[in-house]
Amino acid sequence: MAVFVYKASGGGEVSGTVTADTPRQARDLLRERGLVVTDLADYRPSAGRHGGRRGGGGRFGRQVTELARELSTLLGVGVPLLEALETLGRQHRGRFQPVVLLLRDRVAAGGSLAGAMGEQPRVFDELCVNISEVGEDAGTLDSSLERLAEFREWSQQIRGRIAAALTYPAIVLCLAVVCTVFLMTFVVPRILEPLIEQNLPLPWPTRVVKGVSDFALAWGWVVVLVVLVAAGGVGAFVRTARGRRVWHRLLLRLPVLGDLVTKQAIVHIAVVMSTLLKSGVVFVRAVQVAQRTTKNVVLREALERCERAVVAGGDIGEAIEGTGAFPPMVVQVFALGQQSGRLDEMLDRLAAAYNQQVSAAAQRLTAVLEPAIIVALAVLVLFIVMATVLPILEAGNAIG
Repeated sequence: MAVFVYKASGGGEVSGTVTADTPRQARDLLRERGLVVTDLADYRPSAGRHGGRRGGGGRFGRQVTELARELSTLLGVGVPLLEALETLGRQHRGRFQPVVLLLRDRVAAGGSLAGAMGEQPRVFDELCVNISEVGEDAGTLDSSLERLAEFREWSQQIRGRIAAALTYPAIVLCLAVVCTVFLMTFVVPRILEPLIEQNLPLPWPTRVVKGVSDFALAWGWVVVLVVLVAAGGVGAFVRTARGRRVWHRLLLRLPVLGDLVTKQAIVHIAVVMSTLLKSGVVFVRAVQVAQRTTKNVVLREALERCERAVVAGGDIGEAIEGTGAFPPMVVQVFALGQQSGRLDEMLDRLAAAYNQQVSAAAQRLTAVLEPAIIVALAVLVLFIVMATVLPILEAGNAIG
């Protein structure tokens, strides 16, 4: 069977997917539902703007993780792959259902699960494809998919932890900017206007606030325009290869956040390579997959140099050290892992240690940012209040 995407009318405009052997059969099935088909086309997964993969499964990241876990469970209890995909195709709803149905369609036609995943690069990244391929070849697809699900859940937890650490400070900072702009452009001018009309001498805090307010009223649109143009220019530069490299290098060198980003990336690399090595993938292939799933350009290029050095006959530890992008602890783990033949186990330990450090660093970052932003906001509000209250008190004293 094939998967078709349709648009139809019947009590309103509706759209969705339907499975059938031919387009005509699909139209007949939709007519039996009382729908008048206006458009019908084969479901074709998008390959992305550049035909590449999107790490993490793109917008279907959570659904892909659930699919891997559910497939592993069904295969583990003895359900055949095609029947398992058929069951999950009925279970999933929404835009992810055609993804599962297309997998089932390709497997029913005699293809492999890895090959079917490879046809949908916007949904399944290279890690999914490689682990599934190794599992099918070794006859351990259930355990391979279980390791894939565990890795994706771990990766999502790390991203969620860092996002949670930065969300509250970001919200407070945005609110502080909005409140400050509102006070400077609407509240302060109206309060100071009657005092200025009396030609009373203004205290220095009031003069400072009035100057900022006058500037915001007169040239605020220019500032906003300059900020938008600068943001657009920086965004365009970062989208280039050179700009992305400069931005990622700068990101790794930031005082607190840089260490957090570096360790998170190392955890990702370690878990990816450990998962692949446990599944039977050779080291060079594991490095290649880790490259394609690493978002930071600096670390990705370091892995590429490591791959070239290993292919040329060098030791893994020396190759990692030669990149200059990884801490000595990482270099030592790779070197000892190669010597002992237990690189996958040592990468698991490295990932666990760095994951704990990432969690602690995220908590410290939250503990530092939250009070700092609140104190800064309180000082700013206090200064504005003093600037508006002092002239009123002085005017009252003068009248008295």
